[in-house]
Amino acid sequence: MKTSLTKLEGLKRSLVVELPVETFNQKTERIIKSLASKVRIDGFRKGKIPASILRQRVGGSAKSDAANEIVTETLADALKDADVSPAAQPSLVNVDTENSDSFIYTIEFEVFPEIKVGSLKSLTMDQINSKVTEEDEERALQDLQDRSTEYKTVKRKSKEGDRLIIDFEGLLDGESFEGGAAEGFEIVLGKGTMIEGFEKGLIDIAPEKTVEVAATFPEDYHVENLAGREAIFKVTVNEVGSPTEVKRDDEFAKKFGEKDFETMKSRMSKQMQVELESRLVQQNKDTAFSVLLDANDFEVPEGSVSAESLKLQQDMESRMEQQGMPSKGKLPAEMFQEEAARRVKLGLLINKIATDGEIKAEKEQVDAKLNEMALQYGESAQQMIDWYNTDPSRLANIESIVVEDMVAKHVADQAKVTMTDKTFLEIMSPQN
Repeated sequence: MKTSLTKLEGLKRSLVVELPVETFNQKTERIIKSLASKVRIDGFRKGKIPASILRQRVGGSAKSDAANEIVTETLADALKDADVSPAAQPSLVNVDTENSDSFIYTIEFEVFPEIKVGSLKSLTMDQINSKVTEEDEERALQDLQDRSTEYKTVKRKSKEGDRLIIDFEGLLDGESFEGGAAEGFEIVLGKGTMIEGFEKGLIDIAPEKTVEVAATFPEDYHVENLAGREAIFKVTVNEVGSPTEVKRDDEFAKKFGEKDFETMKSRMSKQMQVELESRLVQQNKDTAFSVLLDANDFEVPEGSVSAESLKLQQDMESRMEQQGMPSKGKLPAEMFQEEAARRVKLGLLINKIATDGEIKAEKEQVDAKLNEMALQYGESAQQMIDWYNTDPSRLANIESIVVEDMVAKHVADQAKVTMTDKTFLEIMSPQN
């Protein structure tokens, strides 16, 4: 076997593989003989077709099959001989079966780039820190208490803390606007869930009364044509509900599947800490990786990017379908190209740093990550852990996450870091 590797544009390579022609001829003859007992030609008995006629009839397809088999059988050795590793499955671009001395085929493929990670000590980045305070725990308990509150219908006028069931229609300059009306809408006065002025205008209103309420949309409201504008809402109060007292006792805890209040409080505190730590790790990791990407520029294989883009497209379509929004075939893969390129590049960087730094996920670390993830599964936690542990490919995904976390920490440990303290609410807010 002879191989000749040629560098094409960027990461593309061409490999010409040359083999003795006897290899091809012998393979072709074996295929022709194997077809002799299967081919039917008028005027000849099955299995008695003259060799010359048989070659004339099936020789072309036999040569094609022989060429494909040889490429499949020799490709790995050819790549090893040329000391090259494709980034994706090579493409067969040419086969020469007419050469009297050699059988020659040519493949093209992309290779992974040679990555030289820049000095981590020269990087500068922000990292955040936070902790769960007593105020955070109290807020969480109050939220559980509010969610457990039941409301008893009363005939009196409304006051703060009451739950109202209302119908309303919003008007701008006397005209209705999209999204400005609802029926059977529930609102708890004093929670601040509505725009400024709305809840205040519904205090001291008797059931079955209709009132007009002036309320102003925030300047940064997500609907541009409503931002900063005042609207008049015609509101009918269908029902006033007075809250019943909810005590923080063992009966309260049992509503959430706990045996007593102290156990519930302890478990809630631990869960809050785990969730905060997980969010901190993710946000700090995202920051570290963004800085790392900005500091290291190199080409990535187009084939790898295309494959990742297709995966992102399929994942998005699957999620949309689960939400009742079928979109198969409607989302072009090109819209995911930028994110796909980022992911491929980051994956190569992480792998390089992990390899150079001998960063590996130990079993104890993988188990700890699994246990952390299992907390959100409640009584099904062990079932979730077993599901991962029974399949090496699933467990490999957890190992990758652990290695990512370790690499991000390694990068941050080497870099010049500015630490910023943030509150629990700041870290856990949806936009973060």
